[in-house]
Amino acid sequence: MEKQELHEDMKRVYNQFMDMFKKAAEVEPGYAKAFMGFANEATKAGEISKKDKELIVISLSVIQHCKYCIAFHVKAAFELGATPGEIMEAALVAGIQGGGPAVAQLKYVMDAIRDFSNVSSDVDKDEG
Repeated sequence: MEKQELHEDMKRVYNQFMDMFKKAAEVEPGYAKAFMGFANEATKAGEISKKDKELIVISLSVIQHCKYCIAFHVKAAFELGATPGEIMEAALVAGIQGGGPAVAQLKYVMDAIRDFSNVSSDVDKDEG
């Protein structure tokens, strides 16, 4: 029996989410603007850095079993300079509250790390 590739294309998942959100914004632009405003306000740097907030949201995404959220926030975390190890540790924390079902979502985190690890970070851009 041939071994099947179990990799989920998280770039495709990310693009599906972005397309869906754009379509939702066409239907209800006020909702999309309010949602993004809320999300940006919640994740802006404060006592906790923006990068650390993205790592928290990755853990929450795992608990919520949302592969679209995982793709979006793993990509965002890489853009903010997170390492694959930091992203994986954040995802592993989800198992404390989410148990086995959350641990099963780690597959999507590992796939997203594989797919987005080459995304350049804003940190790199600022230094270069």
